[in-house]
Amino acid sequence: MKYLLSFWLITSPLFAQPSLLEKIKQLRPATEWSQTAAVRLQFPSFHPQGMVKIGEFFYMSSVEVTRKRRDSSDGGEGVGHLFKFDATGKLLDKITLGEGAMYHLGGIDFDGKYLWVPVAEYRPNSRSIIYKVEPESLTAQEVMRFEDHIGAIVHPPSSQTLSGASWGSRHFYHWNLDKAGAVTKTTNTPEKQRISNPSFYIDYQDCHSISPNLMLCGGLQKFKKNDGTMLSLGGLEIVNLTDNRPVFQVPLLLWSPTGAPMTNNPFFIESTAKGLRAYFVPDDDAASTLFVYEATLK
Repeated sequence: MKYLLSFWLITSPLFAQPSLLEKIKQLRPATEWSQTAAVRLQFPSFHPQGMVKIGEFFYMSSVEVTRKRRDSSDGGEGVGHLFKFDATGKLLDKITLGEGAMYHLGGIDFDGKYLWVPVAEYRPNSRSIIYKVEPESLTAQEVMRFEDHIGAIVHPPSSQTLSGASWGSRHFYHWNLDKAGAVTKTTNTPEKQRISNPSFYIDYQDCHSISPNLMLCGGLQKFKKNDGTMLSLGGLEIVNLTDNRPVFQVPLLLWSPTGAPMTNNPFFIESTAKGLRAYFVPDDDAASTLFVYEATLK
């Protein structure tokens, strides 16, 4: 309990995020980011998806594909992993999550007590299981099942609401929680619950709650140029969970040596004395590297 309380005081959005929110809003396309570290992960990381930092440790969701999907009706086969590692890239602990065809872990969040992790089939319009995981023991508890692909989940600590984004972040969902933390039952179908995302700037890959009604999402979009080549552009968005609209958007002009945008998948941003520090793992498998960048803001 002492472990969780100390981490909550350090990392809870209730304490840390007001200044973080204002600093993120200062970001511009021309903001200068300086790379301060590039740490190769010392374990098989597969296809990283989401990440949070709690104290000195990182928690990262990932997908191990054992059979590639053939088309949009086939999700393939695989194993879903949740890793805990340190700043040197050393693996400290891990668990597997999911069931059968539901092995695709998505973007994750930390509410000061639990990690929230979605696991879905690797295809749109499919099924998901939502877990909450105690970070010290990595004990997982199933919270609910849902008839759509949930690719990212957030749970603001002062809210009795769970919010998720679908495949490609084209729809938002919100679920009410009771005092025990269980999802309130509803007779509405996913089609009646979903709310369209009005923004097409980026597809969200990982999201984190930064206030009771705001989430910060990172992602990318690929654009085909006239010569047939592709441009992959990453960015950040702050989304209002009340009206489901972005209130701040900024491109992030940072790419890994492979050409992947830094916000290709997992990211995490924290406040520093001089500005912001951002962590990214944009690449898969042997290329998986924890990149650390800092931006000085006035």
